[in-house]
Amino acid sequence: MLDTTPLTSAVDHFADRLRAAPQSRLQRGAAAEALALARELSLRAQRLEDPEAEPREMPDAGMFAAADQITVAARDLALVLAEESQLAEALALVAEAQKRAGV
Repeated sequence: MLDTTPLTSAVDHFADRLRAAPQSRLQRGAAAEALALARELSLRAQRLEDPEAEPREMPDAGMFAAADQITVAARDLALVLAEESQLAEALALVAEAQKRAGV
């Protein structure tokens, strides 16, 4: 079984930073960046779970829910990851999103 602790730890750190960020930072794009990450992680998880199914897009639940959305999406993905390369790609996505979010 693949150890996905690095992914969940990275996302937990990002989510904590989002929760501590001022509203102005969230409004300037940090929340949108987090939502984009959550949607991408969710899409990857859905494709791994059932490649034949039509993926569903994670809804925009508002800027204050973005931290929770990346947490849920990352944990869903962590459950279905099977290869180190998939884990590395997910970690890179998280790092890039956090950098762009500026938190």
